[in-house]
Amino acid sequence: RGGVHPFHGGEEDWSEVFEKEGARRGRVGGGQEGEGTTLRAFIVFADPFSTPVVELMEAWSRTFPEAPVIGGMASGMRAAGHARLALDEHIFAHGAVGVALSGEVEVDCVVSQGCRPIGETFVITRCKGNVIEGLDGKPALVAIDEMLTGLSLHDRQLIATGGLLVGRVIDEGKGNYGRGDFLIRSLVGVRRETGSILIGDMVRTGQTVQFQVRDGKSATEEMRLLLEGETILAAAPAGVLLITCHARGTRLFEMPHHDVTLARQVLGDVPVAGFFAAGELGPVGDRNFIHGHTAALALFRAPAADGQ
Repeated sequence: RGGVHPFHGGEEDWSEVFEKEGARRGRVGGGQEGEGTTLRAFIVFADPFSTPVVELMEAWSRTFPEAPVIGGMASGMRAAGHARLALDEHIFAHGAVGVALSGEVEVDCVVSQGCRPIGETFVITRCKGNVIEGLDGKPALVAIDEMLTGLSLHDRQLIATGGLLVGRVIDEGKGNYGRGDFLIRSLVGVRRETGSILIGDMVRTGQTVQFQVRDGKSATEEMRLLLEGETILAAAPAGVLLITCHARGTRLFEMPHHDVTLARQVLGDVPVAGFFAAGELGPVGDRNFIHGHTAALALFRAPAADGQ
């Protein structure tokens, strides 16, 4: 049993959706679980100008912790009102459209943010909002300068050309953090007078962070490792949905069609559909986030037989 439940949320709906769990379930079809089926995943496409996507992902994670969100933000527009979102016979210029998947299908998600950690981890010891003031008890810029002196020339060159990124650990209890354990965010500014840095995320004291670099080789290695992990304990998927950032492709790799080619190399000659996005939606740990420069994949499989 189960099926596909389509939905649309517009600008006029968000306040009710955020405030009332019942409204969230009713809007996106979460009530299907009460009909003897299991909610598996959501596929969501959204207009970036009229969708408060950060708040939406947080609300989705609270209400449907068992059902990840995979999707993306419409790309190519420079102003509000230019997006076109299709749902059945309807066309929308705002909000978000999607489908809730339930029943006899397994959906596994892979989110490859294309980064490699460098240096050691730090604990945020002083911060406010999106401003990190202290790392391991030192001004943030002092800690970063000390880290940089210990890096290889290659990594310093990557930072000089591609910038420095910040990875925030999602599951603090895990330990031995590696690729896939971090939510990657940009470093958007510095305040040299205070030794602080500004990042594209809200932080709090006690959180663990590790700085990251991104290049084509690192992105390929990470995506391959994550996909190979999907082949160890599970059968090959029957199909794959791939949402990849429009800044990947030949802007990041030396070859076209990199992500779909790599997916088929690892997973086999499976059907792959998808699109480019200007912000990708996918889970890290047990929470959904919006990402950048990311490849987000949903792998669809038939449910495993009992005892297998």
